[in-house]
Amino acid sequence: MKLLPTPDVGRAAAGAFVAAHLGHLVCDDVAGSVEFLGGQRAADAALAAFDVSGYARNRSEVLPVARRGASGLSPYIRHGLLTLPQVWQHVAGGPERDVKKFRDELLWQEFARHWYSRLGAKTRRGVRNALPPTTASDVAIGWDRRMACMNNTIGELTTDGWLVNQTRMWLSSHWSVRNGMAWQDGEDYFFRHLLDGSRAANRLGWQWATGAGSSQHYGFSRYQVEKRAKVLCNMCEVEPWCPINDWPANPPLNPITQPVELGRDPHGIRTSGPKHTVETRPADTVWMTAESLGLADPALRAHPELPVVFVFDEALLSGLQLSSKRLVYLTETLAELGETHQLELHLGDPVEVLADRAVAVTFAPVPGFRRRAEAVVPAETHPWPWLARPSNGSISSFSAWRKSVKVMRS
Repeated sequence: MKLLPTPDVGRAAAGAFVAAHLGHLVCDDVAGSVEFLGGQRAADAALAAFDVSGYARNRSEVLPVARRGASGLSPYIRHGLLTLPQVWQHVAGGPERDVKKFRDELLWQEFARHWYSRLGAKTRRGVRNALPPTTASDVAIGWDRRMACMNNTIGELTTDGWLVNQTRMWLSSHWSVRNGMAWQDGEDYFFRHLLDGSRAANRLGWQWATGAGSSQHYGFSRYQVEKRAKVLCNMCEVEPWCPINDWPANPPLNPITQPVELGRDPHGIRTSGPKHTVETRPADTVWMTAESLGLADPALRAHPELPVVFVFDEALLSGLQLSSKRLVYLTETLAELGETHQLELHLGDPVEVLADRAVAVTFAPVPGFRRRAEAVVPAETHPWPWLARPSNGSISSFSAWRKSVKVMRS
C-alpha cells in the first residue's frame, strides 16, 4: 500500500501525477484526452451546453464534426459526475421526438447496468450465441488504417478516448463480423481507451453489434460511411478497391445455453443495492469509487465533513493496462474533488487500505464493487441513484426489460 500526494488541479499536474505514480500501470505514453477534461466543472459545463434539439436526426452523424448531434456526456455519466436521473431531467421540455430518442439512449445505458450487475463475468462469453473467430486477433488487420474510415475512427479512439455510437458499431462489426476476430479482444481494446469504458455498456454494445447477444449482427459497409461521413471516402487511398463495398457475409451464430439470470434475478439486493441507507455503525470516512466520483455522490453529500478516500487498485490496473487517458481523466476529477474535501489517495488493495476504516459508500452496480464491499463491510451503504430500479423480470432483451421496470417520472 502506498499513500499518494494530492495532485494539483489541471491537465499538466494530472499528467505529471500519472507519470510519477501510475506510469507502470498504463499501456501508452502518458497523455490526456485531446477532447475531454475530467472533473465536476467540466461535467456541469457539458450538461449545461447540451441542447437536445435535433438529437433524433443528428445523433448518428460522424463528419463533419459540426453536424454531430451526440451529447458527449457519456464520460461524465460513466464516472457518476452526472447521473442518469439528472441528465433525464435536463432535457425535459425539449422537442418531443428528440427527448424520446435521447431518453431511449439513457434507458439503454440503464439496461446495460442492470444486465451487467446481474450477469457479471458471464457476459464475457456472450449470452445468446457463440461467434467463432476465424483468425487471431490483430489490431492492424482488424482495423486496417489504410482505410480512411478506420484510420479516422481509431485516431479518435486513441487520442480523445471517445467515439459516437455510429463509429463504435463500425469498428465492432468490421472487427468481428467481417474479419472474424474474437469480439472479446475488440471489446478489451475499446475498454482500454474509452473514457466511458465500462463492462456494462461497452460489452453489451459489442454483443449487440456482433450477434453474440442478439439474433442478428450489424453489417458495416461503405454505405454507412457514405451516408454519415462521405468525406472519408473522398480521401481514402483504397477507395478504388474499397474492401467494404459489399455487405459482409453472415457470420456463423451458434446458440449457446443461456444463463438463468436472463430470465430472473437470483441475487436480489446484491444486484440492485439497498433502497434506503443501511447503517451499521458511525462512519469515519467516505469511500469514493470510480463508479461515483461526483459531488452529488450520496455518501459524500451525507458526510461532507469526513475525509474522502480513493484507492487506485494496483492489481486490477496492472492487469487491465488502460490507456493513460483514462487515469489522467480520473486524476483531474480527484484533484478537483480535493479542492473542497480532505482527500486521501492510495495505491494498493482497496480492502487492505480500508480494513480499519468505518466507511460510508454509495452502492455501485458492478460485481467488483460488491466483492470488495463484502470484505470491507461498510459502516453505511447508500443507494445507487437508479433511473429505473432493477426488478426480478427478464433482461433477455431491451424490450423485455423495459416492460418489467418503472422509470422515474419526467
